[in-house]
Amino acid sequence: MSSTEKTTGTTADTAAGVRIPTFQDVRAAGRRIAPVIRRTPLWRVPGTAVLLKREDLQKSGSFKLRGVTNAFAVAAPTRVVTASSGNHGKAVAMLARARRVPATVVMTAQSAPEKVERIRELGARVRFVEGGVAERNRLAEALAAEQGATLIPSSDHADVIAGQGTTGLEIAAAAPGVEAVYVPVGGGGLLAGMCLAKQAWTVSGARDRAPAVVGVEPVSAPRYALSVSTGRPVTVPPSASVADGLRGQTPGRIALPVVAAGAVRLTVVDDDEIVRAMALLRGHGVVAEPSSAAAVAAALRGEHKRDVVVVLSGGNISRARFDELLAPVGSARDALVALAAP
Repeated sequence: MSSTEKTTGTTADTAAGVRIPTFQDVRAAGRRIAPVIRRTPLWRVPGTAVLLKREDLQKSGSFKLRGVTNAFAVAAPTRVVTASSGNHGKAVAMLARARRVPATVVMTAQSAPEKVERIRELGARVRFVEGGVAERNRLAEALAAEQGATLIPSSDHADVIAGQGTTGLEIAAAAPGVEAVYVPVGGGGLLAGMCLAKQAWTVSGARDRAPAVVGVEPVSAPRYALSVSTGRPVTVPPSASVADGLRGQTPGRIALPVVAAGAVRLTVVDDDEIVRAMALLRGHGVVAEPSSAAAVAAALRGEHKRDVVVVLSGGNISRARFDELLAPVGSARDALVALAAP
């Protein structure tokens, strides 16, 4: 963590000095952010056992508002810096504008232009870096130290992870009997939060055991799968996946131990699967950005006997980019047949 970052809470310390959030932190975050965020609905993909947790309907267009709201509430920053592929930066810019706090968002030169423009419209300053996510994150840390600002990482932050975990609390309350919860994996904050939130199923007495948690990464950026399987952090090269929010290169120092202890299953999808999932959802009137469609693609492989939930993490994509990606794809029915094929 940056020496300028403000943190509080009931997190547990590790030998490495990083602070790991707990289930109690997730519950506290739920109470803290309830007045701000939207309690999003579950929606069944017609003809499937897949229920979508519609975080694309969140106020910022993605689940990122949960973690940002919790981090702001805990730290009460007077100036903020973050690094983002888009959705987290948008949420930070929204909260910063509402609280009249200066904000800087560091992005890669390859970031989606529509996301850059929206962040600027919300009043945040945008700084660009060449290279990948690792370079972006390093510049954000340097700027926070230089400005004496609060650094609010997009995922690897105890309060952010706790806030993202509130998604799981809502799923547990609305769908206690689901077999699995699928989560797209970018920085790993949502996956780590879901691992912590699993306890909500057993605490409520709804089930004897929690559902499986399945993390979904692009085939070109399997940093959590590699790190968990080898027992050490693994850095992967920059990815060119269409899922721009899932191009992380290194697992988080805070998120990785939570994920490693969470008995999660990690799987990968390729860009063709992601785009077919987008086409399927389009046929039902749902606009999903590639990062959220990745988890849908994995869930639609039909590996479970009962209902599963997918966190549809966001819907922030321009119409032009959406149409460009889906131009080569056939009907929604064709997309479902292709996704379900062995």
